[in-house]
Amino acid sequence: MKPYGNKLNNFIKALHKLEEGLLQYDGKNELLRDGLIQRFEFTFKLAWKTLKEVFEDEGLIGLNSPKSVLREAFSAGLIKDEKLWINMLKDRNLTSHMYSESISIEIGKNIKDKYVNALNELKDKIVERMRKYTK
Repeated sequence: MKPYGNKLNNFIKALHKLEEGLLQYDGKNELLRDGLIQRFEFTFKLAWKTLKEVFEDEGLIGLNSPKSVLREAFSAGLIKDEKLWINMLKDRNLTSHMYSESISIEIGKNIKDKYVNALNELKDKIVERMRKYTK
């Protein structure tokens, strides 16, 4: 297993917890929405940090911000919708620095409708890439 295997495993576990939160989330309960958003923040952070380790393991250094990592992931074909991921980053940053109920509602909807699918696609791409390089 590549060195980024532990980071990947943590990302996968966080993603499963996010999906568990989605099963409980009805779009109305504020406490559940806040918990879902917190799980999203943690999962997103692990996603870009895992990508960073993948690139570093392959010899690409100097990617120090989430945005630079996401752009490289798009170039490498690990993510297919760069704009979606940049919006995900923006939503993650919004949730970390302020609270607005209307923004929280919108982010909860984005997590449910868009972000979990994109995070799962990324997980699959990284697992596929890891298998390819460990053969």
